[in-house]
Amino acid sequence: MACVRKYRGHWVVDWRDPITKKRAIERVEEDTREAGKRRLAEILKTGEQIGSKATFKEYGDWWLENCAKGAIKASTYQEYEAVLKNHVYPLLGSKPFAKVNRAMIRGLITVKKKEGFSQSTIRNIMAPVRGMYFQAIEDGAAHQNPAARIGKLNKRSKDEPATDINPLTREEIQTMLQTATGGRYPHYYPLFLCAPRTGIREGELVALKGIDVDFNGGFIHVQRNLSRGKISLPKNGKTRKVDMSAQLSTVLSDLLSKRRAEALRKEMEKSAEERRDAATVVNEVMEDWLFQTPVIVAKSEAANRPDYKPRGGTQIDPSNLRKLFNRLLTDAKMRRVRFHDLRHTFASLLLQNGESPAYVKEQMGHSSIQVTVDIYGHLVPGGNRQAVDRLDDMPVTKKAATA
Repeated sequence: MACVRKYRGHWVVDWRDPITKKRAIERVEEDTREAGKRRLAEILKTGEQIGSKATFKEYGDWWLENCAKGAIKASTYQEYEAVLKNHVYPLLGSKPFAKVNRAMIRGLITVKKKEGFSQSTIRNIMAPVRGMYFQAIEDGAAHQNPAARIGKLNKRSKDEPATDINPLTREEIQTMLQTATGGRYPHYYPLFLCAPRTGIREGELVALKGIDVDFNGGFIHVQRNLSRGKISLPKNGKTRKVDMSAQLSTVLSDLLSKRRAEALRKEMEKSAEERRDAATVVNEVMEDWLFQTPVIVAKSEAANRPDYKPRGGTQIDPSNLRKLFNRLLTDAKMRRVRFHDLRHTFASLLLQNGESPAYVKEQMGHSSIQVTVDIYGHLVPGGNRQAVDRLDDMPVTKKAATA
């Protein structure tokens, strides 16, 4: 039975692990009976949740609250919470956590495959499960992780198509951009140009600021991501520098120049006492979002209300951006693709231009070059032909030709 007692001159908590059944004697840091009682209460509370009688759901809820929260990004936490609730708990939630085995994990994966989920989605489903068991092993509450090394269980069927990407062609990009400039979307033209010229993700695009654009270095510093309304680090937790084309550099330079000029003009309209110095105004512009919603001024209200403030000039909502993109494709009479396919377009065009997968990997921010090759390697249709054509340039001797 767990208790607080003196051991070798010090106060300790004497208890038995509910899963391993091993006895543990833990010295109390403050070395008082009261501190020992508080520590014992913590152990018993945790033991009730992660003990041998805890269900998979009970342990999962405890793990989310006590281990995952604060240790991972808020967006990842929300994904884990949703994944467990919608995909894992319905099948494993009522089973004893300590008795979930490899066969049960295989059964979960099989069910998800039959429901039509892709390899990558299943990996995402298994991520929190794997994390739960690693934590349990670290705490001595489990001896093995049934969700580890699921590659063999989650193999892609030979009949299953490769990763679904749908990049635009050069001609389609040109059509899209021409429609943006000549139609209803000239305000968003810089963003629609930036996406296929840099491959920056949607959440990273709307989280860019003016200070992220380095015109001297010729690159954009991607160091933020907007996900579920919260700003965090980019995917993989790493910032990166993406090269700018000359055209994109010119467009973004014009965008920021006009914005700075407008801000300075408005500042000059203020009284001398309220007016700030030019450097402060310019810094404020550069610290603001690079791509913003249009500023809308209702002239009737502006004329009647001295304190009237125009609407807009705020960060773009990703959902609204996708809707806007779909309308742009409709106006351009183009096939429907996802906004994310503009990222795929960037990578595929670079590879078709003969750029190395290593360069594409760095520009895209992939975790490894294998990810780049797996997704985009097949999008170089002329690569092998160019290789064999170069063989024709090799000199052929008469003897070799008649051999």
